[in-house]
Amino acid sequence: MKKMFLLAAFVISGTIVGSCLFSGCGNSKKSTEMELKDFIKKFEDKYLPLYKDATLASWNADVSGKEADYNKSADLSFQVSKIFANKKDFETLKKFKESKEIKDPILKRELDVLYNNFLGQQIDSVKTKQMIDLQSKISQKFNNYRAVVGKDTLSDNKVDSILKNSTDSKLLEQTWNATKMSGAVIAKDVVELVKMRNAAAKEMGFKNYHEMSLKLSEEDPAEIEKLFDQLDSLTRDSFAQLKSEIDGYFAKRYKIKKEELMPWHYQDRFFQEAPKIYPSDVDGFYKGKDIVKITQSYYDGIGFKIEDIIKNSDLFEKKGKNQHAFETDIDRQGDVRVLCNVKNNSYWMSTMLHEYGHASYSKYVDRNLPFIIRDAANTFTTEAIAMFFGRQTKNSQWMKENLGLTDAEVKVVAEDSYKTLRLEQLTFSRWAQVMYRFEKGMYENPDQDLNKLWWDLVEKYQMLKRPEGRNEPDWASKIHIALYPCYYHNYLMGELLASQFTYYLAKNVYKTDDIKTLSFSKNPEIGKYFIENVFKPGMRYEWNDMIQKATGEKLTAKYYAKQFIN
Repeated sequence: MKKMFLLAAFVISGTIVGSCLFSGCGNSKKSTEMELKDFIKKFEDKYLPLYKDATLASWNADVSGKEADYNKSADLSFQVSKIFANKKDFETLKKFKESKEIKDPILKRELDVLYNNFLGQQIDSVKTKQMIDLQSKISQKFNNYRAVVGKDTLSDNKVDSILKNSTDSKLLEQTWNATKMSGAVIAKDVVELVKMRNAAAKEMGFKNYHEMSLKLSEEDPAEIEKLFDQLDSLTRDSFAQLKSEIDGYFAKRYKIKKEELMPWHYQDRFFQEAPKIYPSDVDGFYKGKDIVKITQSYYDGIGFKIEDIIKNSDLFEKKGKNQHAFETDIDRQGDVRVLCNVKNNSYWMSTMLHEYGHASYSKYVDRNLPFIIRDAANTFTTEAIAMFFGRQTKNSQWMKENLGLTDAEVKVVAEDSYKTLRLEQLTFSRWAQVMYRFEKGMYENPDQDLNKLWWDLVEKYQMLKRPEGRNEPDWASKIHIALYPCYYHNYLMGELLASQFTYYLAKNVYKTDDIKTLSFSKNPEIGKYFIENVFKPGMRYEWNDMIQKATGEKLTAKYYAKQFIN
């Protein structure tokens, strides 16, 4: 995941603004474009130093888990948010936008991005401070939570190990329940934060925060809804067939009937990750391997130099540290970092490739671009890159080239690896439906029975059985809902674009349409393509224009369907 600490985030970091940044008031000698340039220069002089301080403070809090670090991060976030809350400056930007006199394409793009970010912050500073403080409180509670089973306190890696490997239904249920207790710890705070976000969005003329988030990210809510309905229709039957296969496998594994299977039997706390139902033990290939070294070697082979990013990163477990994984760009000048909790298994190999995909995108955005548009074209375009590379670990040829598998080993894992990737994609697609529709429903009506909404969606899209009589805020145990709101749909859009990139590169670099065993490895043309066509342009173009320039087509689901459904 890319940690979205950037201009378009709702809880944003910034510095104090006491007066209007715009200095061109009444100066008729200046062209409108020169006046806008003056505005942006004064904005950046105040914003950039605290942007770096705030992203660094957020990083330190996630690494240490200390209250003082979280407090510092929250304070800096509030200070920076004041820049974007300045109503005089927003009105000035609005006048620039309405004037239609900004013709320079780069300057116009800066104006559009900056306007959206100011619009997203036009709320009372007291309310902004309350939201930032509450979000920081939730983050600290969640990051410091550890599941407890019996007398054992479990790390997330230990939880994952139990869910994946144990065949003791009682232990699985206890462990699964223990992970869900994190939701009970923060649920009330999350609902309060949702209502605060909604109130702020309504003040700015939006129906709710969900609608506002999509629109300010240059995404049309109606188009997103249409896309998700299309993907539901495309994946439903294929997933139902796979779900039956999964249930048959687990009924035998746990020696129970299919109808007795419960959510804790699927090897993942949310059933967002594909269960291991195929015989090849891919994890075995990672025992004794240096995953960090493999990651660096792989990216070197395609032309991404990430040694400096690895040196700045924090990659292994420690007390109080955020147990998940993300990438962050501290200053948009080269200080890019990754947080992981690496273990020697296929999950963390995939995660490392994923996060360093994000990191490479951040590193290779053209630094000659103005700061405001020196970032990924959209949040989902950087997800697409991360997913493109994360998928490589399910490719037998990639494993041969990067792990040293023999031809005999490749033959054993080839079919299972492809089937696993397909299972992962369809499993995740159905999970993403739950997340997208839950958040949409929650922001439309946060006073409804959210526990019921959650399980209704889980049953419909993931085809899991609701535990009898369960009425717990399990939805709140998914931290994205609280801290990275209205973001999850970007993951599925990213998967679509990753498939679009896959077929484009297969056709134009490898001159083939057979992508089943094609390994995007040890070929500098891969890195060159992404750097020149995707990374360097940054936000110079709106995201669909960038995609069309890079692939010859706007975003489409047809390649995802071709790869995983048809």
